[in-house]
Amino acid sequence: MQKHEKHPRKLFRIIFGRTAFVLLFLTIQILILMKAFTWLKDYRDAVYIVSTLMSAAVIIYIFNEPIDSSFKLAWIVPVLVIPVFGVLLYIFVQVQFQTKLLAKRLHISIGRTKPYLVQDESVIQEIKEASVRGSRLAGYLKSCAGFPAYKDTYAQYFPLGEDKFQVLMEELKKAEHFIFMEYFIVERGYMWNSILEVLAQKVKEGVEVRVMYDGMCCLMLLPYHYPRELEKLGIKCKMFSPIRPVLSTYQNNRDHRKIVVIDGHTAFTGGVNLADEYINRKERFGHWKDTAVMLKGAAVKSFTMMFLQMWDVKDLEEEDYQSYLAKEPFAFPAGQEPSGFAIPYGDSPMDRERVGEQVYMDILNQAKSYVHIMTPYLILDDEMKNALSYAAKRGIDVKIIMPHIPDKKYAYLLARTYYPELIDAGVQIFEYTPGFVHAKVFVSDDEKATVGTINLDFRSLYLHFECGVYLYRNHAVADIEKDFQETLKKCQPVTMEDCKNYSWIGRKSGRLLRLIAPLM
Repeated sequence: MQKHEKHPRKLFRIIFGRTAFVLLFLTIQILILMKAFTWLKDYRDAVYIVSTLMSAAVIIYIFNEPIDSSFKLAWIVPVLVIPVFGVLLYIFVQVQFQTKLLAKRLHISIGRTKPYLVQDESVIQEIKEASVRGSRLAGYLKSCAGFPAYKDTYAQYFPLGEDKFQVLMEELKKAEHFIFMEYFIVERGYMWNSILEVLAQKVKEGVEVRVMYDGMCCLMLLPYHYPRELEKLGIKCKMFSPIRPVLSTYQNNRDHRKIVVIDGHTAFTGGVNLADEYINRKERFGHWKDTAVMLKGAAVKSFTMMFLQMWDVKDLEEEDYQSYLAKEPFAFPAGQEPSGFAIPYGDSPMDRERVGEQVYMDILNQAKSYVHIMTPYLILDDEMKNALSYAAKRGIDVKIIMPHIPDKKYAYLLARTYYPELIDAGVQIFEYTPGFVHAKVFVSDDEKATVGTINLDFRSLYLHFECGVYLYRNHAVADIEKDFQETLKKCQPVTMEDCKNYSWIGRKSGRLLRLIAPLM
């Protein structure tokens, strides 16, 4: 394991690279806006009347918007406190043609894959025979999100990033037709360099390789023209929404998904990005606890289509979707026999359907004995807070594992503001003493679980592109619960007394941040 070091070369690259360029131009645009507000002071009487009327109109509009109350409050505060700026900011956010264009293109791309995501009604009938309640979530995910439920799927759970990395390398080397990779973070180091070596070799063998990563990487982790470097190796590469020096909320919707698809029959997802801290080759916040899952079989079809939906959204390319589907029936390797049901699902900020949150809510609302959760962040809307509290109040064993060493101080301060309310309701909160928890896991009643990329915060639930897989009566559920119990042994409980002993400044800072949490 190597310690995290800041090299002068990296600092030099930031100062004189694209990051500095982007920040400079954004600063110039902000200064121009501030100058405009200064100019308006000469017309303060007229501005006051107009701003008052506009503030009233905007507040009425916000109240009638079909959005969470936390978002309403977060917008009303700046509109009332800084009327002119708040109103103009709200209008600026709402009138974003780039966001609307992306939504339109994504709608077209999703429509093209729809014929390949057809629900086998016999699978729904089997789920219904096992549990009528379980079949309702499956029905919701198909009718409202477009993702079918599958049988004939093997699932393997990985309790650490290094476990996933080892198996991922083995599976990549077996690829014969294509490899699709979509990640939020890609950073050069042992992990990515090892994978890249395999990908380059696979291209030479005639395997089609596509890599897509979020454009946020181009600020700090990768050169802006890194896709060209990969294309020289024969790897098709795209950045999703590159960061540009233009004030726009379009850049607020990041691709937070982590997906690997191999030959249409094997897929990976979970919290693990392609950087060394995720496999504990580099230490940043103590021991990095992360999780992932591998699927083999029928359910991989949904991840294949999810990847192609995002890949094609920019240029609306025509794909031969059928050629990327595995032949059926899939020949499962020995020891990897399928069990139960699997429902891969995606979540998009371009619609009003909060798929990820609904899956979490369904698990909480349908629980009979326990719900065990691992999450790096705890920044909750009213619905999720009430669901957690109500589950505990009706006797469900609700436990949440959080990091003890946070990666973001403000997120930790925010999370602590929710601790007293949840603990008072009966929710048990634990912090992972060795370091940082990046896992996004819900497991309940020894029969259902979800593993994916979706954090318990506003960005994941409302603003990012996310994904996960819901497992029902699959043998991997037992492995997930076992991992939770093993992780719990390395945690310390958070008591109400601990909450009272937090620093006064920390508690007040967290409360202040909570007002604008949905906008962060």
